[in-house]
Amino acid sequence: MFTFCLLCFTSFFTLINPLGAMPVFMTMTMELDEKERRKVAWKASLVSFLIIMLFAISGDLLFRFFGISINSLRIVGGIIFLIMGMDMLQARLVKTKVKESEVKSYVNDISITPLSIPMLCGPGAITNAIVMWNRATDWEMKSIMVVAVAFVIMLVYCILRSSSRIIKILGETGNNVMMRLMGLIVMVIAVEFFFSGLKPIVIDIFTSF
Repeated sequence: MFTFCLLCFTSFFTLINPLGAMPVFMTMTMELDEKERRKVAWKASLVSFLIIMLFAISGDLLFRFFGISINSLRIVGGIIFLIMGMDMLQARLVKTKVKESEVKSYVNDISITPLSIPMLCGPGAITNAIVMWNRATDWEMKSIMVVAVAFVIMLVYCILRSSSRIIKILGETGNNVMMRLMGLIVMVIAVEFFFSGLKPIVIDIFTSF
């Protein structure tokens, strides 16, 4: 049980990678106040937990019903990352100040996409959720997995919240420089996502002949 719990924690923490999501969170919430930034972190974390649990319980059924493969999910995630990375590279991600009347809808939008999907709940985390749930042979092990995921998500929330202090330390110039650097990294991640999903599909096409 302890080994399974440790495996769940380490695999989900690595695949969700909150430290990698933090720069994107910082750049997208730069114009928000502390209260709204905290709300974004909480909603993104909550949505991520619900999505992981949804795919863990019914992932196989959903994928079969809609005829979706995990490789297709990787390709879509790569495209979303690429667009986001290009905006970050050109400092367009937070180009205009969010109007007070639009803050609520903006918070809801970025909490789901791109923070929850595909930043925190990428193809890796979703696949891991399905595999781990099927690997759990009884409800005791499934409960351990739920607790492990919940603990990881709480860490995600704490890490995202701490980004507010980093924003203050870096200042406007530092944030702009970091946003461009992170844009490059996000674009590299996008390319990896895209081709890791495309390669198996192309191989299947050629082997089918």
